Amino acid sequence: MKWPYLVLIYVLVILSPLAAAWSLNWPSRPFHQELASGLGMLAFSIILIEFLLSGRFKFISGNVGMDVTMRVHQLMARTALGFALIHPLLYQGTPTGGHRPWDVTHQLTLATDFSALVTGIGAYFLFVILVASAIFRKSLEFKYETWRLFHGLGALVLVCLLLHHTVYAGRYGGHPSLSYLWFVLTGIAVGTLLYVYLVRPLRQRKRPWSVSTVSRLTPRQWELRLKPVGHKGLTYEAGQFAWLNVGHSPFSLNENPFSISSAPAGGPEVSFVIKELGDFTCGLGQIAPRTPVYLDAPHGNLSIKNRSENGIVLIAGGVGIAPMLSILRQAKLSGRPCDIKLIYGNRLEEQIVYREELTQEDTVFVVSEPSKDWQGETGLIDGPLLDRNLSKEHFDGWLFVLCGPTAMMDNVEDHLIARGTSSERILSERFDYD
Repeated sequence: MKWPYLVLIYVLVILSPLAAAWSLNWPSRPFHQELASGLGMLAFSIILIEFLLSGRFKFISGNVGMDVTMRVHQLMARTALGFALIHPLLYQGTPTGGHRPWDVTHQLTLATDFSALVTGIGAYFLFVILVASAIFRKSLEFKYETWRLFHGLGALVLVCLLLHHTVYAGRYGGHPSLSYLWFVLTGIAVGTLLYVYLVRPLRQRKRPWSVSTVSRLTPRQWELRLKPVGHKGLTYEAGQFAWLNVGHSPFSLNENPFSISSAPAGGPEVSFVIKELGDFTCGLGQIAPRTPVYLDAPHGNLSIKNRSENGIVLIAGGVGIAPMLSILRQAKLSGRPCDIKLIYGNRLEEQIVYREELTQEDTVFVVSEPSKDWQGETGLIDGPLLDRNLSKEHFDGWLFVLCGPTAMMDNVEDHLIARGTSSERILSERFDYD
């Protein structure tokens, strides 16, 4: 499914409660009251669809990219929060009172039933906490696993509170057709959560992996190689990545995303190039062979399968070399007739991985802090460097695949667009999926 259709479906789903409310053809209230109801319903429907966006479902992320999916998730969560914060303020000046037999649709008054209001108030503050904790998680130094558990459970409590508030306090939510729609959407959201935290781990438990070898490549980079246990392995495309759960139960939240550096044609074992950055990665040297591993894979849209361009320019910064290794190795093993050029940047020369292997390819090595005897390119991977090493033919007709620091990819993408490279010929992956 192409991304425009996904966007259309998304818009139709979040607007469906508003359409159902409009179809009731009830007499309208003052504009600010109708706007308050509309913003409240929009916020709730957006929150429910957030569960699908964060569930790593390939029918979504496989079409737009996991990084794009998660950025939409973050953006829409903040949009829903804005709607939710404004929602109660627009009811200012509306008469309040208890149940009125002549005003069952809250045409004249707001509901004041305590149980209906307290769930809305609780959801109001919980939503602020959830979004704020996501935005400031890194600065507050929350462990990812702890934050993920809190975020998932908090989201579940949030939708339960909102469902009760919407059905029992809303003007439209109490109507049978609207109530049914809200229960269906909430059921899908909760079902998504159960799938992610229960069904998917059960499926992973049936396809375990184990650590084959752990090898130090540079002072702070390692190769982790895994072998399948009792199954044929993973079906994936060169350039994709996996979430790894190393040494824990399949139900554990200790997962980390890493690009696959091996080639699909290289056999059932898969390998990863991993840099020491956090709690898990800094302990790679202590991982013993035969340690159990579970994979959630494959993910990612750096695949060059079915591309028609005459050549490919791979641009990697640091550990972003991992998917490029997979692409290079797959091209070599499969005998694909395609020209490939690699531009590979690091801060120090000693950080270059698989240098002997990459020297045999059309590779431009770039070091930003070179030693006195360094003979390659120096500085950052930027526009001038690309212009020195690429021709007009590259910019006009080749496919570009990017992976590395966000600043590098932003600069490269901007320069490629400025040189006339169409966005359809630029593939990129950003590993920031909280």
